[in-house]
Amino acid sequence: MSAPYAVIIAGGQGQRLGGVRKGDLRIGGVKLVERVRRALGDVAEPLLLATGPGTLKADAGLLAVRDLDGPVGGPLAGLAAAVDALQLNGVRSGILVSVAVDTPFLPQGFAATMAAALGDAAAVYAAWDEAFYPPNAAWQLEALGALPGQVRDGTSAPSLKALHRQLDARRHDWRDRYEQDPFANLNTLADLIALQRRARNV
Repeated sequence: MSAPYAVIIAGGQGQRLGGVRKGDLRIGGVKLVERVRRALGDVAEPLLLATGPGTLKADAGLLAVRDLDGPVGGPLAGLAAAVDALQLNGVRSGILVSVAVDTPFLPQGFAATMAAALGDAAAVYAAWDEAFYPPNAAWQLEALGALPGQVRDGTSAPSLKALHRQLDARRHDWRDRYEQDPFANLNTLADLIALQRRARNV
């Protein structure tokens, strides 16, 4: 199986962190975007970075894509922007793996594992015990073919969670491999402190 495409969803405004760009925050001395990039493993080029509606900014080796104009925002808009960018480059089939940038303990080789878990389903999302994470997922690009247009005209699912339901997505639970939730994310200062402490103990 060829390597999947991947998008790091990094458009969050970090409002509860004082408006900081989450991807630039460091956990264990490494920027979040770089931690996630390393953990993804082997992916096809270009590796996409969904930056939200604002200024395009990406580190070397990443292709920044801006949210499409439309009423929907958030991670769904980031996914749609990635699909649109791939379509503009002639890519309409294969697998796209998405991951939130604020997931500093993302499992190593995440992209390949989720691509394998996808199988013949339209989508699969990551879970850990009772918690589930719609942005950390794998998708059949064919199943997302209409998404950019739907986002632009306001007819898309309202969220990634709703899109997973629409596509009858599979659940892939990582609980048997990790004692701690590998998808714990960063939204508040308390999260930042807890994740920094966890990084020191790894």
